[in-house]
Amino acid sequence: MRVEILKMRRLRVLLVTVLLLVASIAISTMELFSLARRGTLDTPSSQPWAALLLSTALFNALTQPIFVAILASRQTDIEHSGAGWNLAATSGLTPGALCRVKLAALSLLIVPAAIAESAVLIVVARAIGVSLPLDVGPWVTYTVLLALVNTAMCAYHLWLAAVVENQLVVMSAGLLGGFIGVYMMLAPPMLARLLPWGYYAIITPVTMSMVNGHGAYEYISVPAGWVVGFAALTAVIFTAATRRLDRIER
Repeated sequence: MRVEILKMRRLRVLLVTVLLLVASIAISTMELFSLARRGTLDTPSSQPWAALLLSTALFNALTQPIFVAILASRQTDIEHSGAGWNLAATSGLTPGALCRVKLAALSLLIVPAAIAESAVLIVVARAIGVSLPLDVGPWVTYTVLLALVNTAMCAYHLWLAAVVENQLVVMSAGLLGGFIGVYMMLAPPMLARLLPWGYYAIITPVTMSMVNGHGAYEYISVPAGWVVGFAALTAVIFTAATRRLDRIER
């Protein structure tokens, strides 16, 4: 674990995370600035917290698959280019075990990143002028489940990054996943539950509908059982897939 954290520092993975967080926060708060220009930030009917949460979820559905693909690719490419698989084997780490250690190390960055994003968004919203009470429940639910889904998606990308040396394949998968994730925000929930990227839509606890020409937001219950089931299935698949890596000659 310590070695993987040192690799993260060397590869400037933290810098990549911070840059993506800044971009996410900047774009997600655009809806709030629009409300501020109309002078409706403190109007309960404008539902600024729900509007901010939905815009954040929509942008995350696009960017988070790319984010975890970048993390997985950078953390694994070094093994391909520097004979890292063989070096790890000399210390007793098989390729599969090394992938599992990488996931554990990256989760130390993925989970705080999800928490930091929500925390900074709330602070920015308060600074802009939102004085209405925070809808704590939906925000906490979304933050926790976002960290869980991101960790699961990182597992899939780590496996892909380990089995293919060309990391453009991993990045392409992340980019394609981002577009699928956005589409799943508009797709029927049953369809979204069938695809890994659809869980960015499943964990979103707010929807919007048009009422008299204006957007009306409504909080909904998140099917947490489906999300936990997806994470558990991912753990089983990742464990089995990485164990198979031990039988691949490098």
